[in-house]
Amino acid sequence: MRLGTRLLLATTMLGAASVLAAQETPAPTGPTVADPANWPAAASAGLVDPETEKFIDGLLAKMTLEQKIGQMIQADIAYIKPEDLRTYPLGSILAGGNSPPLSGDDRSSQKEWVDTARAFRAVAMEDRPGNLKIPLIFGIDAVHGNANVVGATVFPHNVGLGAMRDPALIRRIGEVTAVETAASGIDWAFGPTVTVPQNDRWGRAYEGYSEDPEVVRSYAGAMVEGLQGVPGTTGRIQKGFVAASAKHFLGDGGTTDGIDQGDTRVDEATLARVHAAGYPPAINAGTMTVMASYNSWNGAKMHGNQSLLTGVLKGRMGFQGFVVGDWNGHGQIPGCTATDCPQTFIAGLDMAMAPDSWKGLFDSTLRQAKDGTIPMARIDDAVRRILRVKVKLGLFDPARPIEGKAGVMGAPEHRAVAREAVAKSLVLLKNNGVLPLKASANVLVAGPGADSMGMQTGGWTLSWQGDGNANSLFPGGTTIFAGIADAVKAGGGSATLSEDGSFKKKPDVAIVVFGEQPYAEMRGDIRTLEFQPGDKQALATLKKLKAAGIPTVSVFLSGRPLWVNPELNASDAFVAAWLPGSEGAGVADVLVGDAAGKPRRDFTGTLSFSWPKAASQFVLNRGDAGYDPLFPFGYGLSYARPGAVGALSEEAGIDASAANVSTYFARGITPAPWSFATDSKVTRKVVEGPAQQEGAVQLTWPAGPATVRIGGGELDLTREANGDLSLQISYKLDRAATGPVKLLMEGGANTGAIDATGLFSGATGQWKTVKIFLKCYRDAGVDLSKVAAPFVIQAAGPLQLSIADVRIVSDPNASVCPGK
Repeated sequence: MRLGTRLLLATTMLGAASVLAAQETPAPTGPTVADPANWPAAASAGLVDPETEKFIDGLLAKMTLEQKIGQMIQADIAYIKPEDLRTYPLGSILAGGNSPPLSGDDRSSQKEWVDTARAFRAVAMEDRPGNLKIPLIFGIDAVHGNANVVGATVFPHNVGLGAMRDPALIRRIGEVTAVETAASGIDWAFGPTVTVPQNDRWGRAYEGYSEDPEVVRSYAGAMVEGLQGVPGTTGRIQKGFVAASAKHFLGDGGTTDGIDQGDTRVDEATLARVHAAGYPPAINAGTMTVMASYNSWNGAKMHGNQSLLTGVLKGRMGFQGFVVGDWNGHGQIPGCTATDCPQTFIAGLDMAMAPDSWKGLFDSTLRQAKDGTIPMARIDDAVRRILRVKVKLGLFDPARPIEGKAGVMGAPEHRAVAREAVAKSLVLLKNNGVLPLKASANVLVAGPGADSMGMQTGGWTLSWQGDGNANSLFPGGTTIFAGIADAVKAGGGSATLSEDGSFKKKPDVAIVVFGEQPYAEMRGDIRTLEFQPGDKQALATLKKLKAAGIPTVSVFLSGRPLWVNPELNASDAFVAAWLPGSEGAGVADVLVGDAAGKPRRDFTGTLSFSWPKAASQFVLNRGDAGYDPLFPFGYGLSYARPGAVGALSEEAGIDASAANVSTYFARGITPAPWSFATDSKVTRKVVEGPAQQEGAVQLTWPAGPATVRIGGGELDLTREANGDLSLQISYKLDRAATGPVKLLMEGGANTGAIDATGLFSGATGQWKTVKIFLKCYRDAGVDLSKVAAPFVIQAAGPLQLSIADVRIVSDPNASVCPGK
């Protein structure tokens, strides 16, 4: 019996009364759902009524078993075509983070998304023998606005919104997100995320509003009502509302070591008090769906946890919507695969997210329904819940007045809401009298984030990891530099953009915008909280400006608090701007005053996550034993409430090399803990990279076999392979290979290699980039569980090759398996 199973079984036998009995604070509105006695009554929240249930009874009586099973399977649009629905009557489709509309471009406008939705719906609802015409429900990760669509309003990520402490504004953000989602043809937003992150190394920490369950509790219901309308709203999709999905049930923010999809090892009281805080208010507000989590609780995978999915969520909490899985999450249950998992439906999952495995899962689930492995009562319950949501959302009404409507995406009034959220989310950590800036000043704006929509919007923006997003993909949006330039121009001043901080005329003040590069789950997991270990470009810029006697303001872009003591010491003012989204002008609204330096708007944001004093303070939450942050939960200076910050220790308290698990060679450097090694036969020399400021290394193989490798660490890349991440190599072929070339990874039980001869043959002299799926290595027999050398080339020379960059990236639409 697995660890934790006895407790879960005992919970079920006791009617789940104990598992969430620790909810102490009532939801912001409506009857308290903290009291278990109120859960079943409060939780129906307008989803169940006799007329709806009678309509569903009639549908269930007409449905074939195949049609019922189809309702329980969700496919991703990258892996299914509209015509497939004629054979497989699926009930739902989704667009994953990197999945493009039918146009094939994952960075598409409203029209391409509307065309895609209509193409799938047309087949689902067409007149043909035996077709019962049950509408599809189309879901997408609209987690900070409908940021999948070019031209949409992109809000700050939740880590910033938590700093506002403003549930009313959260509701308005939900309303804008909903109408821009509905306008693009999509019915269902996979949000709000009501996780309560407890370890800031977690790559999804920015999806949480706060480390404190009370903040999450105060936001959950408001966001659901913003997305869906208040309970009892009718014709939701027709009015510009969409279905919400509270996620990820349960404990996703508490995994050991902050590892995504890991194990949350806490007792029942902690699970209830901390991690379940957002669910009762979300259910009370009528959330139509809840998404199951990848993580385990004390060893038991949530996708198969009947005690919590059925006993607590549907039983004691009285949730009457449907439970959807996460991307092939059912396949992680012991004994399951992505294409065969009756356990997940028996446990209480109603709809399995089977993006690329949908066909196999449909066939196996149909077989298990026929042989009784999955009881018909469980199937009918799942289908009833799904149909109930479709009815209440208004999907059986073909009218969609919002869909495709011009002027909705990125409307000025929507951007105004986002701009307000940016201004309210800023947290002032330090100000030695330099802020607010005079609008009449000569301002230098520096740093890699100053004019970068990609950095300020972060992950889950146009693509899963949010990388590769040029400013041109955000029409109507404003970078932080552009917002500052407009503000000072209006006051008679001037602003100059210089990423490296260089200048010809000495400025009155400098603003340096820097921070984390975009990331999402898995790739965002880190091993130390030190910012930019081993590559202190931003710090060098700050020190250069300080040495020139220029007052400096740091604007820090990040998805979590990080150890930035050196950067704080080098700054006269320091602002945590989080990931502000598309409306960078909201930063200038607070930083830039009038021509005389009088504030136009004050700072109101306060920390919803504690700020670390050392890079080793991974678990740093209010109320913990030994709580000792640099800046505590709730901290935040303002013009009205100034405060001094003295010199800070610059001892990180942890080896910086532990942080680097994904960058192996960049700008002529092999960052720790990695090192470049070659056989004695191979010669190396430094050469110019694809850009003058970047270095590269040229490798020359003589006649005969030889090996080049980058190694020195120990990685487990199995999750990354399952998540379609890739190894990116930027290289130039100086002399083409005349013999075989292999790519492999060393460590563990590695026996396989990829035939990469084709990559290193042919035309020479041009820089190119190849992205190789990690799963290609796995499929070739490479053991990804213990990787000591992630980049290895074996070649039978002669061969001459220049390499500029080697790292893990996410770009499945542009990734390949060489030789296939």
